[in-house]
Amino acid sequence: MRQRFVTRLLSSAALAAVLSLGGIGGVNAEDAAKADDAGTTVTFDPDSVSTFSGAFLAARTADVDHDYPTAIELYKKALQIEPGNPEIRQRLMISLLLNGDIKDGVKYANDLKGDPTVERITTIVRGMDAMRRGEFKTAESILKYDGPNDLDRMMNDLLLAWARVGAGRGKEGLTMVEKMKGPDWVRIFQNYNAGAIAIVNGDVKSARQHLNDAVLDKEGGATAPDTFMRAIMALARLEASQGNKQKALDAVSVGDNLLPNYTPLNALRDSIEKGEKQEQQVKSAEEGAAGVLFSVGGALNRDGAEDIVSLYLQTANALDPNSADTLVLLGGIAEKQNQMDRAIALYQKVPANSPMRRISELQLGLALAQGGKVDEARKHLQSLIASDPTDIRSYLAYGSVLSDAKDYQAMADNYDKAVEVIGPLPGRSDWSVFFQRGIAYERLKKWDQAEPNFRKALDLNPDQPQVLNYLGYSWIDMNRNLDEGLGMIKKAVELRPDDGYIIDSLGWAYFRLNRYNDAVDELERAAQIKAGDATINDHLGDAYWRVGRKLEAVYQWNRALASEPEETQIPKIKEKVANGLPAQDDDSKTVDKKQPDPQPVTPPPPVDKKS
Repeated sequence: MRQRFVTRLLSSAALAAVLSLGGIGGVNAEDAAKADDAGTTVTFDPDSVSTFSGAFLAARTADVDHDYPTAIELYKKALQIEPGNPEIRQRLMISLLLNGDIKDGVKYANDLKGDPTVERITTIVRGMDAMRRGEFKTAESILKYDGPNDLDRMMNDLLLAWARVGAGRGKEGLTMVEKMKGPDWVRIFQNYNAGAIAIVNGDVKSARQHLNDAVLDKEGGATAPDTFMRAIMALARLEASQGNKQKALDAVSVGDNLLPNYTPLNALRDSIEKGEKQEQQVKSAEEGAAGVLFSVGGALNRDGAEDIVSLYLQTANALDPNSADTLVLLGGIAEKQNQMDRAIALYQKVPANSPMRRISELQLGLALAQGGKVDEARKHLQSLIASDPTDIRSYLAYGSVLSDAKDYQAMADNYDKAVEVIGPLPGRSDWSVFFQRGIAYERLKKWDQAEPNFRKALDLNPDQPQVLNYLGYSWIDMNRNLDEGLGMIKKAVELRPDDGYIIDSLGWAYFRLNRYNDAVDELERAAQIKAGDATINDHLGDAYWRVGRKLEAVYQWNRALASEPEETQIPKIKEKVANGLPAQDDDSKTVDKKQPDPQPVTPPPPVDKKS
């Protein structure tokens, strides 16, 4: 349901086409494709570029790498050469917006307001800039939409309603939202915003009614969990402010069912229990409009939609620069785009008094490590552990960095301390600590200490596919508990049928058991899902060789070499390309485990692979 919802929105939204880095008129399409295929980030000196095509291709490369500052400089250079080129002006505007340079982006949005290609972008950006400046009537005149897209219509109506609130016509804004029409998924956005507007208006009765309707909308909660959580917290704060402490705590409990151990919700519960005065997240029209953009961005936040989501979130951030959830979400997108400096800067902006600050500090530490600043990351995360030794997330984050650094002894020591903090009665959510502790000891070749941790993780969370996969494969690899181990991996595949790494484990387990035809079937499936993974391609090559498909085996081994395998595996794969696998009688001496280093956990849940 949720995937269909998102796909439908993206397929019909004009933004998707504009943000897809479509071809620019006058530039050779083959050259543009070469720019897309450039696998590494390149730094350009804009002053060294003297042609339009050179400036465009360099800018496009920077765009593909999400290096927006460089892209901006190069698009500006291209405009100096061809000042009237509308497509370059579009790309420059978008790059400015994605980089958070909203004021400069607005200048180009005003210039391009008559361009139908980017009409939705310019309308939203210009309308929000007017609201940011307190010119709500101007925003009302800008925010117009009469097209067929349900998402665009809903978003425009909600933003227009908040503009009316800002203009002093709050009742009119509330009535407008209450009368909105659309598909069923619109309700969660409609009810939450109606409740938030009613709170700003001082209409407690209407606020309670609409927020309760939002909280009861479970399907809407699955569609837009960020909006659903905002509705829960707004209702809890409303009830607490009205002296209804138990009702406030009941609302928080609904949120716990959706997202256990959500830090802002835990902080809100503690605050309500202490009887502290509650302040709503949305207190003004600007914050309300920013919330609309955040909610839509959060609902669309999937792989491949990063530019659309970033555009909404950067515009929301301009309206409400202290919104912690917007900053953290933007930081996460920057990490996915391998822009660690930008991610770090965003995490550092999270207000010190926000419940999300701790999360941002943890993510900052992980971003430092991913950006190559491992020593700084270790010191940062160690300081977080020292500041609150009871926060298990800190141990998971630090353990992730240690795993990446292959410092398995320090990793084991770290999780030993975490287990001491957990105490004798661990909860279900603590499975990841024992899992990672098991990995550390397994990597240290201390299986007698590793296995009890994997078993403990399964005691706490019996259907955890990563643990089932890791323990099952380890047993098979050591020729122990073969039936039970294979059963565990099969169960993991049933739980994660689209996880290429787990399917690879099943295929490689069959290979280790000399069931080569079964191995080929599973490894082909894994290779379809993770086509560029070196280990999976290497495994498939081995399986092909054993069933006599030797040309295909060599092809897969060459694909593995082209997919950047671990350095220790390169000479072994090259040997197989040259000479194939040895006779089966020698398998026990030559077949490697070929287990890639485990993917480390980032808080909350861990992700690991074993193949």
